[in-house]
Amino acid sequence: MKIQKYAPKIEVKMRDFYDSLSEKDRRRYAAIEAEKLGYGGASYIRQLFNCDNRTILHGKQDLELDLLKENTGVRQLGGGRKSIIETTEGIEEAFLEVIKDHTAGSPMDGTIKWTNLSRQSIANKLKDKGFSVSVTVIDKLLRKHNFCRRQAFKSEVEKYSKS
Repeated sequence: MKIQKYAPKIEVKMRDFYDSLSEKDRRRYAAIEAEKLGYGGASYIRQLFNCDNRTILHGKQDLELDLLKENTGVRQLGGGRKSIIETTEGIEEAFLEVIKDHTAGSPMDGTIKWTNLSRQSIANKLKDKGFSVSVTVIDKLLRKHNFCRRQAFKSEVEKYSKS
């Protein structure tokens, strides 16, 4: 019995999709397609996706595992580079010292506070203290310490007409 091949347009879409997947998902997708086609399916899928026989075998093994119990994330938790705020000793204290004389807040709501320094001027003052940081780090520090942007509100002024 000869397997029925997919239409050329479908094969192109399948290859594009296969190429967009992570390595683990590629294995699983190839294994599903091979099983779906039955006898001779693995050979056809190997040619279609230009993959090794071991790829399909590992994919079948992956599918036999309980997919719900395994970690579905590609990266492990805690992976990646740590924030400069977490890794640099004393940066928060220096930040708070820089802005302490330039902080104001709402008299109506004690939780609202802001600074009259620009982000760049805070970064420059921190550089003078030995911490070379970008304005992005300043944004993170401002957010971490619950500072908000001060917004000027326009109030409507009544216009008096001469009558």
